[in-house]
Amino acid sequence: MPSQKPDGPAALQHPRFARAYARAVVGMNRRGGTEHRRRLLSGLQGSVIEVGAGEGSSFRLYPSAVTDVLAVEPDDYLRGLAEQRAASVSVPVVVVAGSAEHLPAPSAGADVVVCSLVLCSVEDQGKALAEIYRVLRPGGTLAFYEHVRSHRRWIASVEDALTPGWQRFAGGCHLNRDTLEAITAAGFQVQDNERFGFAPQLLAPPMAHILGHAVRPG
Repeated sequence: MPSQKPDGPAALQHPRFARAYARAVVGMNRRGGTEHRRRLLSGLQGSVIEVGAGEGSSFRLYPSAVTDVLAVEPDDYLRGLAEQRAASVSVPVVVVAGSAEHLPAPSAGADVVVCSLVLCSVEDQGKALAEIYRVLRPGGTLAFYEHVRSHRRWIASVEDALTPGWQRFAGGCHLNRDTLEAITAAGFQVQDNERFGFAPQLLAPPMAHILGHAVRPG
């Protein structure tokens, strides 16, 4: 997902990357991304906030027990694509501008927050997760699907070395974040988590991913 920086609308826009992502996500979904999202969303119910909705790949996968989705997307180009997709799905989806660090939603109003390949690119993971904690009701669920730093030392070292340059070309994406640790540090209780390798594109090396659910205590 494009970087979700909190310092003004212009900082949220990555036109080249957004267009490249919109093209690349088609292949990524075909190679397994759609099935990953389907597993992530299975069993969810109630009112949902999707953070960094991109072009709306998740919209058609929400189960009927979901009553409504507030889809937050900072990039103008991807948000336009998401609005088109939202009009053709059965679950009510409203697409709005906003960033992970400043969610346009009241406190403790959501039953679920969904983060799908977005916490890699937020400017401040701690602040973004604090916002997610704020908008979730006590007992609410954070559903997460993210690529993360490898557990293999030599691969992790390569990811560390590549990340500064990669960020500039990939909308702020970090290759080396320990997102599960950040979720725990933000006060969430992890209920389940699967770690697996996944190559988003043909000929790309597999990257470590996590998929799971955490709960806001209370």
